[in-house]
Amino acid sequence: MNPSSELTSSQPYLIRAWHEWCTDNGLTPYVTVAVDASVQVPREYVKDDEIVLNISHDSTTGLQIGNDYLVFKARFAGVARDVMVPVDRVLAIFARETGQGMAFPKSSLHVHEDAVASDTPDPDDANTRLGHLSSVPDVVASEAETPASQLPVTSKTGTRPTLTRIK
Repeated sequence: MNPSSELTSSQPYLIRAWHEWCTDNGLTPYVTVAVDASVQVPREYVKDDEIVLNISHDSTTGLQIGNDYLVFKARFAGVARDVMVPVDRVLAIFARETGQGMAFPKSSLHVHEDAVASDTPDPDDANTRLGHLSSVPDVVASEAETPASQLPVTSKTGTRPTLTRIK
């Protein structure tokens, strides 16, 4: 038996760690989610099959980052809504203020979609990518009442953060 077949995914642990790091440093943790039928979010805020969610303790109620799901309540246009996101649908977690975070390969989505995983990891497919995310989206679902044009740009150059891929 291959020892790696007994290992659980590191993704939920990394999401929890980044969430804690953002919180400890006074930053706002956001997640980018690939939306499909398994994701429970307000569909009116989904753009190009993705949604960006503020998962700070100030913006959520009952946040639980488990090994299988992110579950919480959040307000969208003033209305409290239940949100449930399978962990494997999370594409990235990042700090809104700096763009610093972690992106997960889209190839991990096929495990959820096909319900089949290979026991042999692809050496060319990094488990995670560190750096700065390419852009903070124009619409952040859990802050829908605040137009993106009013969100502060906090980088030193006055432009949005960019992704630096490290292999």
